[in-house]
Amino acid sequence: MVRSLNFEFLKIHDNRLTVLGGFAEQYFRDDPPTAIFKLRQFAELIAKLIAAKHGAYRDERETFEETLRRLSYDRIIPREVSDIFHTLRKIGNSAVHEAKGGHTEALTALKFARSLGVWFHRTYGWQRDFRPGAFIPPTEPEDATVALKEEIEILRRKVAESEDAAAAARREADEHAHARETVEERLRREAEERVVWEQLAQETEAERASIAAKLASLQAEAEAAPRMAFVEFLERGEEAAAKLDLDEAETRTLIDQQLRDNDWEADTKTFRYSVGSRPARGRNMAIAEWPTGNGPADYALFIGTTLVGVVEAKRKRKNISAAIDQAQRYSVGIRDSVDFVSAGGPWDEHRVPFVFAANGRSYLRQMETESGIWFRDTRRSANHRRALVNWPTPQGLSGLLEVDQDAADAALKAQPFQFGFPLRPYQEAAIRTVETALSHEQRSMLVAMATGTGKTKLAIALLYRLLSAKRFRRICFVVDRSALGHQTEGEFSTTKVVSGKTFAEIFGLKGLGDVSPDVETKVHICTIQGLVKRVLYAADASETPPVDQYDLIVIDECHRGYLLDRDAKARLGFNQQWFQCPAD
Repeated sequence: MVRSLNFEFLKIHDNRLTVLGGFAEQYFRDDPPTAIFKLRQFAELIAKLIAAKHGAYRDERETFEETLRRLSYDRIIPREVSDIFHTLRKIGNSAVHEAKGGHTEALTALKFARSLGVWFHRTYGWQRDFRPGAFIPPTEPEDATVALKEEIEILRRKVAESEDAAAAARREADEHAHARETVEERLRREAEERVVWEQLAQETEAERASIAAKLASLQAEAEAAPRMAFVEFLERGEEAAAKLDLDEAETRTLIDQQLRDNDWEADTKTFRYSVGSRPARGRNMAIAEWPTGNGPADYALFIGTTLVGVVEAKRKRKNISAAIDQAQRYSVGIRDSVDFVSAGGPWDEHRVPFVFAANGRSYLRQMETESGIWFRDTRRSANHRRALVNWPTPQGLSGLLEVDQDAADAALKAQPFQFGFPLRPYQEAAIRTVETALSHEQRSMLVAMATGTGKTKLAIALLYRLLSAKRFRRICFVVDRSALGHQTEGEFSTTKVVSGKTFAEIFGLKGLGDVSPDVETKVHICTIQGLVKRVLYAADASETPPVDQYDLIVIDECHRGYLLDRDAKARLGFNQQWFQCPAD
């Protein structure tokens, strides 16, 4: 009986997990698309087992994407585990529908699946300290590229470094035995092993019925279990996610996918400076290993032929906040080239306006310096580094380039407080305080006012000033419920501000009926329920609103306690108006 190299420990959960993982290992050398597809099936089965263990399984008609959507929305799986699930889902879809995926992609998928299996076993196998050993690479293909050979050799060295003497002796004996085989003997052995794996992988009606029965049984047990059992699962899941140790190739794959989800063309293995990749008109590209005077930048971001950003990519366990320093060195070391045009500047010693650092891990407030996408706008020395929850889009960075904060702050100071309606002294004082805080880089402000003291009129005056001074481009005004949304829309549409024109006539306004406002929309009114649905009930990060869709969010009295992430709950617990900028 052949054994899986990396998935044997999952037999205690379901033998089919071991079979699917082993099948992928066997097919890696000769048929990488099939190997990738089997790993997609592997991930889908794990997702169904998780759903059943939490009493959240529906039936076999539910798609993989739908299952992941609910697991993420209910916070059953941590966000970084969700990222791995979705990466396997997407490359698996490409493999089955388009026959895409080479050996490099298949090897990365195998490592992702192994990491996912380890997380699952630590969470649901009551083995928090489970040590799986080093990932064992599959048989190297005959036509392997130089890069693939190097990666496999690195993986082999890690195995040799981690195994004990007995395991090393067994491995060396197997290698010597295989080396002594004739070509005919090797082909016959591999063919026999493949037959075994194919027989195991054949999903008969009886096996499908067996899986369905197991899922139904797990579902019934979960429905009868006390709530604290699920709390413990969630705690163990978070702890196991924190222990995930993705290597550089896996991290780059996650970052590539995150960039693609936000409208950048990205593939570390094909879009590389060294293989001839260069920026081009009409394309938004993240080109890997771009040369600078301070070493190659892991990525350079181009909007058309304009260089707008450089990125430092680190492995998952690295402190990513500090990595901004290296990205800033790239910005200083950028050399003039006929391949691109500058976005402006230089700004002091910086030659690139935006610098980033990332390690592939989704943003977690409790691990802020080790997660998210860290960002700094180098155009002003007063701009601080900060964490974003996602990558900016090319459209968002283009818009940010249009904002001159110093000029906007000067325009606000010179702008008179004259509107088509009077302001009370405390309203003017509140607006001045908010604007001063913005000029000092404060990113969130609370304006507390009693009912009937003119919050909406204050908001109209403030937003008019911020937009007319070009301090912000797009603003989201969030209300507690639909009735208040219609009321707010009415006030913005009827209140005359200057020259006999209303706010809506000057800037444009989109109301509750416009889920996705057009690019020219300056102010969009939405309910907190609608915003929560768009952000939290997305299948994955590619469906959430872009992090730069709005430059400023105004939250007006949203205090009823909605299903938000654990950190956001506290921010909505007041009868208040909240100004936050930008929406990240």
